[in-house]
Amino acid sequence: MAVSTSLHSSLRTLRALSSGCVYGPGDHGYDEARMPWNVVDQRPAVVVKPETESDIAFAVAFARESGLRVNVQGTGHNAAPLGDMSATLLIQTGRMRGVEIDAAGRRARVQAGAWWEDVVPQASEMGLAALHGSSPNVGVTGYSLGGGIGYYARKLGLQANSVTAIELVTAEGDLVRADAQHEPDLFWALRGGGGNFGVVTALEFDLYPVEAAYAGMMFWPWERGEEVLGRWAEWTREVPDEVTSMARLLQIPDMPEAPDFLRGKQIAIINAAYLGSEEEGRRIFAPLRELGPEMDLFGMMPPVGLSGLHGDPEDGMPVESETSILDELPHSAIQGVMEAAGPGTGSALLMAELRHLGGAAGRSGEGHGALDRIDGEYVMFAGGLALDDNMRAAVRSDARRLKSALAPYGRGGHYLNFAEHRVEASSAYTTEAHARLRQVRSQMDPEGLFRANHEI
Repeated sequence: MAVSTSLHSSLRTLRALSSGCVYGPGDHGYDEARMPWNVVDQRPAVVVKPETESDIAFAVAFARESGLRVNVQGTGHNAAPLGDMSATLLIQTGRMRGVEIDAAGRRARVQAGAWWEDVVPQASEMGLAALHGSSPNVGVTGYSLGGGIGYYARKLGLQANSVTAIELVTAEGDLVRADAQHEPDLFWALRGGGGNFGVVTALEFDLYPVEAAYAGMMFWPWERGEEVLGRWAEWTREVPDEVTSMARLLQIPDMPEAPDFLRGKQIAIINAAYLGSEEEGRRIFAPLRELGPEMDLFGMMPPVGLSGLHGDPEDGMPVESETSILDELPHSAIQGVMEAAGPGTGSALLMAELRHLGGAAGRSGEGHGALDRIDGEYVMFAGGLALDDNMRAAVRSDARRLKSALAPYGRGGHYLNFAEHRVEASSAYTTEAHARLRQVRSQMDPEGLFRANHEI
């Protein structure tokens, strides 16, 4: 698409039509509006911060007529794969954060820009849980369209498959509602196919009756990492679906953003949640507790407590990362993790994480979307700060070293919500699902107006 030479003057028309804000390069507020959470120097041709569905429709029409493509970001947690944005109109949905919860119907309706912190506390007060992510400042829409792995995944599955309806503006500027009865092919594609099909304005999803879960963290000095991660890997082969857990090696910076009791520490840590009683939880977690953790913070907590359990930073920052899906974690794989990212390696990684999948997250079901399940038993995610080019190069090298060490234990698949650089999108789907996604994309957006961070 060739960018119109009259772009800057025609922004006046878009501003007049919009109840939100419109920024071009050089405008006051442009630099703040263009910046994603995962800080990269993206410089879109236009940034629109809509407040209504009509604002979005006007922005889509403007982009189409101006020869621009369209990308949508709520928080921008996964913006790096987009690359050059100079011929792209960015729709930043941060002003559309409305949330409605139907407690009796166990359902939530949220606007496109809502974060999990807008949903989880309200639902938790009602004794309900959303299938939220591990950080409260992640956007609900991007997380849900990409799959969604949270602390209930092994029992309740992927968030994408709890979505019951999606409203979006199409490439033609129409507002469409997709659900099981209306636009079923589009509804299927959106649930796991990401932002390839339109601009989501709202979505609805199921909530679950959870008043409390047995959850928390245990940690040990990272010199015991092989022992801890090895025990955890063995333990995951026996636990019921009600348990979702992860094991991590962390090098926590001595920064004000880090919790006081963890600041500057190097640890091996296990985070987990069990949907059941405290008594049964204590029994299930006993094999881990036998290792004598330096700190044990497990107990019964409401769903809102789980939303911040991972301890992710609240403020955006530049990071570099790698990810892969694994089929198994024998002890040789744990040794590979330690040799790539453990004590004595000089690793620049702040985090090397292994999440346990399987259970409902690994089972397909009737009515599921394009990402009906994740085909693997574990997912690896590793990353670190990239404040300058030297740091970025060091983190990238060490993250790739860890990924290479674990390559023999997987088949090269990816979970795209964790893929913070370009990967082949087909690696996240079955051959049949990817072919069907391409067909739906060609029907909904034949000219390729929309740019997702991982394009179909």
